[in-house]
Amino acid sequence: MSGTVRTEKALSYLPGGFAIAATDGLLVGDAWRRKLFLLEKDSQEQAADLSSVARFCLSDAIVATEGGIYVADVGFDFLDPLVDPVSNGIIVHIKNGGRVSLVAEDLFFPNGMVITPDERTLIVAETLGHILTAFDIGKDGSLGNRRAWAQLPDDINPDGICLDGDGAIWAATTTARALRILEGGQIVDEVIAERSVFAVMLGGPQCKHLFMCTSASCDPLITRRTSSATIEIATVNVSGVSGIPDQLIVHRSIRQ
Repeated sequence: MSGTVRTEKALSYLPGGFAIAATDGLLVGDAWRRKLFLLEKDSQEQAADLSSVARFCLSDAIVATEGGIYVADVGFDFLDPLVDPVSNGIIVHIKNGGRVSLVAEDLFFPNGMVITPDERTLIVAETLGHILTAFDIGKDGSLGNRRAWAQLPDDINPDGICLDGDGAIWAATTTARALRILEGGQIVDEVIAERSVFAVMLGGPQCKHLFMCTSASCDPLITRRTSSATIEIATVNVSGVSGIPDQLIVHRSIRQ
């Protein structure tokens, strides 16, 4: 299995993640201006302005079946080495029509998200909290009943995530490992990559290939000079799920 690379759209801003819209267009986050844009074949229009709620930098996003959008804000300027990490991260919900509301807060660097096939639960990776956190999804898109889905060791920083058909989660770790994690925190499988893994997705024949967005570095000063961004592939035993995955697997390779 192999692929090719082509530029689909040149952007004038730093993309903080993207997802597939209900209309099949591409939703792209402007990370620093905290705006969401809808990219169609020959056009780009603003879908939502999150700057009144999101105060720092947009991270990952995911689109629910009913068309609502969840977008994370990491909560601090993570590119500034003089800024101490804080658990100020939030998740914003955007309803059809662009109305924005805060649905979760006090998250420690919220990153990859998945929605379970029954559409009742959203799970988010708190990268610097070393935890996968679950919420019940309300009929209005609100999030409640916050709980630990999997508390991880302090040396594991979950980033992009995806679900498999048995309900386990594959997680990128920002190291050269992708981990398969059960609810409760048990790690039952791992894939070793050639570079650090920042996002994952199941796909390919029988949906049993784990696609990993990898890079030797995530430091913008380094990646602007020398890009090592690669999509690596590994075969796994359990196929992907038909629910709503983390749909942002390629945003870091584009940023790098």
